[in-house]
Amino acid sequence: MAVPMLRTSISLAPATSARGMATLKDIETRLKSVKNIKKITSSMKMVSAAKFTRAEKALKPARVYGTGATALYEKNEFESSKGKELILAVSSDRGLCGGVHSAIAKNIRATNLEKPVENLIIIGDKVKAMLSKQMSNAFVVTYNNVGKSQASFTDAIDVAEEALSTEYDTANIIYNNFVNVVSYKTKGKEVPGLEAVESNDGIYLYDEVDSEVLKCYQEFTLANIIHHAIKEQEASEQSARMNAMENATRNAGEMIDKLTLQYNRTRQAVITRELIEIISGANALD
Repeated sequence: MAVPMLRTSISLAPATSARGMATLKDIETRLKSVKNIKKITSSMKMVSAAKFTRAEKALKPARVYGTGATALYEKNEFESSKGKELILAVSSDRGLCGGVHSAIAKNIRATNLEKPVENLIIIGDKVKAMLSKQMSNAFVVTYNNVGKSQASFTDAIDVAEEALSTEYDTANIIYNNFVNVVSYKTKGKEVPGLEAVESNDGIYLYDEVDSEVLKCYQEFTLANIIHHAIKEQEASEQSARMNAMENATRNAGEMIDKLTLQYNRTRQAVITRELIEIISGANALD
């Protein structure tokens, strides 16, 4: 019985060593992978920082025009009709930016629970993908290829024309309002429809306008508000992505330290085990 037991112990010794070497190799492979991820996230952080600087610079004039466009609606009381409501969601096609897009989708879902959304215009594929299963029947039009470059005022005009072609009493523009580098706030901005504007007597105190001029003014005002919302969204998205990549880079650095420590301990254990086996073999021969 002693011979089979001796054979079993001899056959197990290389297997244990092989398992130790395989574990060491796995840690080394994972360590290399995390280092590559850290390089990528660090590069994306620098790219997002540069894009955020441009987005913040473009936001300042857009905020002036957007605030001026909404001043008319804020200083005049319009009939708040909830008959036909159009929701316009502003997002983009790109991810890796925290909860920027999910916050908008969550806001729209909450609105849908209060009252079913019938007309929905979505800018960007991210929110479209989040809402396609539940609210695809409400989609009026969706826009993609958003986020690769900064949106222009011409893009806002196209969205405004599409929105005005849809009959609505109130348009609710949902976007992320940029607060500072580390925070943003999801909010909605309501814009009355053309009929509500025409029925308001306060509009005619500024100048004698006919329906055609009022329609052009409504389109221009809506385009300014949409352009402002897009610029707020771009600044919020770039700042969130910059923070997300900074956190990912820091987490990758911490993981590299842990894996390096684990690698050194495992290597030391393997070397110690091999030395013990050599010494034990030499003693057995003696």
